[in-house]
Amino acid sequence: MTHARFLLAATLALTLAACGQQTTPVAAAPAASAPAAEAIAGAYLVGFKQGAVSAQGLSAQALDAQAALQAQAIAAAGGVLTSQWAEISAAAVKLDSAALARLQANPLVEYVEPDLVRRAMGARSGVTDSKVSAGLSAQAVTGQGLTAQALYSPSGEYTWGDNALRVQNLRAGGYTGAGVAVCVGDTGIDGNHPEFGRKIKGFRNFVTTEANRNDPYQLNDVSHHGTHVAGTVFAQLGAGTGAAGLQSGMDASGVVGVSTGVNLYIARVLGDTGSGSSSSIINGVNWCAAQLKSQGGTESKVVISLSLGGGRASQTEQRAYTSVHGKGALTIAATGNDGAAVSYPAAYTNVVGVGAVDSNLLKADFSNFGTQVDLVGPGVDVISPVPLGQGTRASASGGGATFSDVKSADLSAKATFSGNVVAAGGTNNEFCGVGVRNAALSGNIALISRGTCSFEEKVANAAASGARAVMIFNNAAGALGLSLTNSYSIPVVGILQADGQSLLGQLPTTGTVAVTGADYESYNGTSMATPHVSAAAAVVWAAKPTLTNTGLLNLLTSTARDLGTAGKDNNFGFGLVDPLKAITGQ
Repeated sequence: MTHARFLLAATLALTLAACGQQTTPVAAAPAASAPAAEAIAGAYLVGFKQGAVSAQGLSAQALDAQAALQAQAIAAAGGVLTSQWAEISAAAVKLDSAALARLQANPLVEYVEPDLVRRAMGARSGVTDSKVSAGLSAQAVTGQGLTAQALYSPSGEYTWGDNALRVQNLRAGGYTGAGVAVCVGDTGIDGNHPEFGRKIKGFRNFVTTEANRNDPYQLNDVSHHGTHVAGTVFAQLGAGTGAAGLQSGMDASGVVGVSTGVNLYIARVLGDTGSGSSSSIINGVNWCAAQLKSQGGTESKVVISLSLGGGRASQTEQRAYTSVHGKGALTIAATGNDGAAVSYPAAYTNVVGVGAVDSNLLKADFSNFGTQVDLVGPGVDVISPVPLGQGTRASASGGGATFSDVKSADLSAKATFSGNVVAAGGTNNEFCGVGVRNAALSGNIALISRGTCSFEEKVANAAASGARAVMIFNNAAGALGLSLTNSYSIPVVGILQADGQSLLGQLPTTGTVAVTGADYESYNGTSMATPHVSAAAAVVWAAKPTLTNTGLLNLLTSTARDLGTAGKDNNFGFGLVDPLKAITGQ
């Protein structure tokens, strides 16, 4: 069929549909239902039949004409067009139930599906007060002669994740990703953070429901997630914010990213709450790909990094990622943090799925698994920039000693209090039981043992008893991060087991609890693993610019550090990305 005949036939079909005289109906897939938490009310994605005349086979003029016909179909059904993607014969629309039925019945329509919610895949480090399942984290690491005791740790500005990926060696060889673009689709960025050196190459906001989020050097990353992700990619050497904004134990110059030489682009596709729509993300991904020279941009190579996802597939998203891959970009996405099946978009064809490992190169318990896992990256206790002053730094002391490795609760107040330290009470000093009170805590610091009830229950009891601050000490070795459900007006911190037990034995005594602002945070998630892999891919692509996106992925998977079961498996994919080996063979 010629283009002209195709367009004539489409016009006739539209005319008949508009007049209520349908041609022989073609079965259209019903608009599949989605849980309320996943679907945006009244918002849909419509896919038109591509058939033998694909968007790639049409001239620009014919493509425009086809897009116009599709827009007419939406209008004729009574829908409102919000975004249109001519190259994949799809659009985002607003429909009521009557318009939905009319559009489904149009013979040009292949499917109508919900516009889905996608969410950020990382959060501030913290644990629940129940026993953490060892799960796969008890497995030994295999494939490179490593054992579970082979711990990676930070050194200077280099995080443990940097050291796992041998970033110091890469920098010594001049491999920083220069000449390649990394486009991060996330919640935005604080471009004023010194770690970015005001070197952001491009920024665009695709979350149209929120005002005043269009400038990378003004407030736009309310969630903080995007700044953290971008820092792992691009934080500059020697560019920290100074002692007041650092977390305990950090180098005075902050941290350094995996690919400090790349051209950094930010597509704000998730809003203030860390969630966004499929349609906004498609718009952002298309904008990232549009930076390619072949698409009219200035970049030779583009890596798209998406630390986001959701549990339901979308035909429109798959079309979009296939299209972007065909243009030459490499899309990398987080597999998700449910400890379950791989999320979307990571599970799609033409998207690289990234899982998370800890500093022992053991699978993070939360990291999703399945055949779509391609690679893993550092994703546990990853420290990186957050918007200036929006992080939290904690300190505590008591009995004349200043404690080390103090962690603030994620919903603690930023405040400082000095006073008497009082044991909270209850079995093993765990202060458990809904509604339990201790009048002795009023006006004082509550010292509580970790145990059988939730942190939320302990803190709620202490706050309701009038405590002015809370210290919870661990019941095992290691730092104690606290995740709470509710916000509190008092400072709440976790301290080491040894410090808490020592303080408990010195009562009565005095102490201080302080939670202040910070410019860096430690986060967990496949969201944190994804920028490690995206940055590594950019570094390798810059060193081997003749590779296609497919060739690059083949090189990354064939040189990855094999972990877990020998060969590719559902937990680690091909293993930990190893950019230095991909470049040098060593």
